[in-house]
Amino acid sequence: MSAEVLPPVLLIGCGKMGGALLHGWLERGLTRAVVVEPHKESTEAFAHRVEVVADAAGIPSGFVPSAVVLAVKPQQAEAALEALRPFARGGAMVLSIMAGKTISGLDGVLGGAAVVRAMPNTPASIGQGFTVACAGRRVSSAQRALAGRLLEAVGEVAWVEAESLIDPVTAVSGGGPAYVFLLAELLERAAVEQGVPADLARRMARATVAGSGALLGRSAEDAAVLRRAVTSPGGTTERALAVLMGEHGWPGLVGEAVEAATRRSRELAG
Repeated sequence: MSAEVLPPVLLIGCGKMGGALLHGWLERGLTRAVVVEPHKESTEAFAHRVEVVADAAGIPSGFVPSAVVLAVKPQQAEAALEALRPFARGGAMVLSIMAGKTISGLDGVLGGAAVVRAMPNTPASIGQGFTVACAGRRVSSAQRALAGRLLEAVGEVAWVEAESLIDPVTAVSGGGPAYVFLLAELLERAAVEQGVPADLARRMARATVAGSGALLGRSAEDAAVLRRAVTSPGGTTERALAVLMGEHGWPGLVGEAVEAATRRSRELAG
């Protein structure tokens, strides 16, 4: 079997993130997938490539997945978890991308499982995601490697030993795309307020954010170095940054925002 071929997977939920993962797995030679998804429109793109069932009761008898991937909202998972216990007890690795659900909590519900908890972000939909993962104590080296291969199908993967780090990761990486999209939204609005035509403002804001992100991704320089390279002494950018980096500007606000999101992630786990 080729190293690129992925073993059978049971996917619970085929929304945006579950669908992005499934697409990446199929591109990498997934041998078989059974998808539990009640909304048929969510799986139309995968017609005739995977087996789709409406609920856990419909999982084919005799199907033995190497991994069970939980890609649903926490409140939607409760009904399915009990039905997944035989797979966990049978040796399947459980990979959860649900916000707030801890490894110990899933382990307890599943009756002793090899659980990997991960937090991907939405650029996974174009194969540019960033995922941070943490392996539970029951996870073998082979299962950790499999989890890594499944997650790498949609982008870069980093591992942490302390599960508590998943909360700030959720705040920064998981929610980060929304903060970047907000920046593009605000730049567009500000341009319009300064008299730039709406269609040009939209193109300019989006291209500026996308291009700057691409430059940052390709550069070995720190973000601060790149920022200073754009900031000419006494120039227009310096004047703008004096506002953004002022007493009530971005440095404090971003810190407060990440702290608030981290706190909420911990509340969901509680």
